[in-house]
Amino acid sequence: MFESAFALSDASRLLAGIVLLTVVTIEFGGTFLVRIASGKVPFTEFQKSFSRAGHAHAGVLVIFSLVGLVLADATALDGAWGWIARAGVPAAAILMSGGFFAAMAGKGRTEPNKAIALLYAGAASLAAGTLTLGVGLLSA
Repeated sequence: MFESAFALSDASRLLAGIVLLTVVTIEFGGTFLVRIASGKVPFTEFQKSFSRAGHAHAGVLVIFSLVGLVLADATALDGAWGWIARAGVPAAAILMSGGFFAAMAGKGRTEPNKAIALLYAGAASLAAGTLTLGVGLLSA
């Protein structure tokens, strides 16, 4: 077995594994964006922009999630605070990208539907996770 001077906690290792599995869905989204860009999917300009935003947020936040998991293990946070620091950003990746995609769903849509609330929930999750992680790092 590989020995390392640095090892992830069980919680971070579990979440990192789950986050890495989501990359396949981001890849699928990329192929869908190619279909949109080539005109094979009849989307409005609004739907195209929300599709791009949803895909970009998913990719960036998944990378940020993995970095955050490593950083969370450098804190003294445990219990609920530890889980908020570890799960806030991955949850934001799901909620924010899902919010973009769900808010533009429907034929010919030119403005967001009520599912835009998911985007705001994701922003709150991102804020909670990063603030908790930041404070945890500063107080470690």
